[in-house]
Amino acid sequence: MKQIEVQIMGQSYLLGCPDGGEAQLREAVDRVDAAMCKIRDAGKVKARDRIAVLASLNLAFDLAAQQTAAAAAAAAAPAAAAPAGEIGEAGEADAKAAQLIQKLDQALAGDDHLL
Repeated sequence: MKQIEVQIMGQSYLLGCPDGGEAQLREAVDRVDAAMCKIRDAGKVKARDRIAVLASLNLAFDLAAQQTAAAAAAAAAPAAAAPAGEIGEAGEADAKAAQLIQKLDQALAGDDHLL
C-alpha cells in the first residue's frame, strides 16, 4: 500500500492507498473537499470538525439516496441473478464507503486543533 498526499479544505493529509486505487481515492477526496468547502463557504459553520461531520452526513445521505434509487430500479426491472458469492454493485459501494469513512476518520484523528 502506498501513501499519497492530498488537500482537503486547504489542509494536507497523508492517506494510505491500495495499489491501483489512487484515481478512485483522489475522486473521493475531491468530493469530500467540495462538500466541506461548500459548507465552509456558506459561512454558518467555522469549526473544521463540524464541517467534516456535516459533509460526511451529506455524502452518506446522497449515497443512501443513490442506493435506494438503484434498488428501486432493480426491483422495477429485475436482472439475471448474480452467481453465488459475487458481490453486487450496492455491496461494493457500501464497502468502498466504509473504507473511505475509515480513512477520513484516521486522517482527522490527528487534527486535534480543529477550531
